[in-house]
Amino acid sequence: MNSDDLLRGRRVTFADIAREAGVSVATVSRALNDSPSVKRRTKQAIWQIARAYDYEFRASMPAGPSGADATIAVVVPAPQARDSRVSDPFFLELLAGIAEAARERNADLLISHLSPRAADDLDYAMSTSRAKGVIFIGQSSLHHAFNALAARDSRFVVWGAEFPDAQYCAIGSDNVAGGRRATAHLARLGRKRILFLGDTEAPEAEQRSRGYRQALAQAGLPLDESLIVPAHFEVHSAEAATRSAIARGPAFDAVFAASDLIAIGAIRALTRSGLDVPGDVSVVGYDNITAAWLVSPQLTTIDQDANLAGQVLVSRLIDRGDGPAISERLETSLIVRESCSQSHLCCRELVAGLS
Repeated sequence: MNSDDLLRGRRVTFADIAREAGVSVATVSRALNDSPSVKRRTKQAIWQIARAYDYEFRASMPAGPSGADATIAVVVPAPQARDSRVSDPFFLELLAGIAEAARERNADLLISHLSPRAADDLDYAMSTSRAKGVIFIGQSSLHHAFNALAARDSRFVVWGAEFPDAQYCAIGSDNVAGGRRATAHLARLGRKRILFLGDTEAPEAEQRSRGYRQALAQAGLPLDESLIVPAHFEVHSAEAATRSAIARGPAFDAVFAASDLIAIGAIRALTRSGLDVPGDVSVVGYDNITAAWLVSPQLTTIDQDANLAGQVLVSRLIDRGDGPAISERLETSLIVRESCSQSHLCCRELVAGLS
């Protein structure tokens, strides 16, 4: 088979693909139906050939039961801090936003079981995907691998931090501005010893900590590296990290947490240590998950609009055209609740006076 066949309009068949791949027609059939009986590398090679020759394999592999206009796949990279935690409430809300946006565009949504750990895994995820495009939720440590992938295949977008040298489309909140906004709010409340709680190995948390540092400098507050405390993106890790920070010192009068789950863990540790929130220690989180207003005291937080995020991610895939889509930073906002001052009313009056 060669390009002349295509130019003459000859329909590409299973036999053509089999000959090109050096396998049997039966193997091609099984591979295009995603059969587990075909080895991963063989399946990947067959899918690449099918895509290269624009083979219409969706007839034998329906995108979904609804006759949708397109199918979008969602893939979550393998563990690094928040990136692997599909059960994280913010990720669930983001998935809901993606699903609603896909429904509006008459697109089916496929949640992939793949968990990429390296560049080869990303290649496999893309070359074997039946979807119009893929949304990767979180970058983990794969930034350079995504750059390399973008040179070969632009049918993907990433939810996560934006890097200056990124060659791929990354959609996410303005983490630096959000971190700066949260910390500046605590400083305006008169807090002098603000603890940052979060795992800065995760790109998003690192950028939020950068905003934290900028806000301290703008407020004329000294940076104390002992007040930057690692904590994973879950409640129990954050509670343990906060208990340790209380025990070893130095004292602090505020916490900016890199996520709401981390903030909730911090509040648990503070109250169980006999400290009052917000009387002794003010707390601000990040994400504005549903649980943020269900805890006591209700959590002041930086809001990421999951519905808007879903709309932008889906539209970047469906409307991208022939080239790579354009990255975008989404605005964040401060949601003031009870955990940041002596009272909910006091917080709202202060913000109103500053606006």
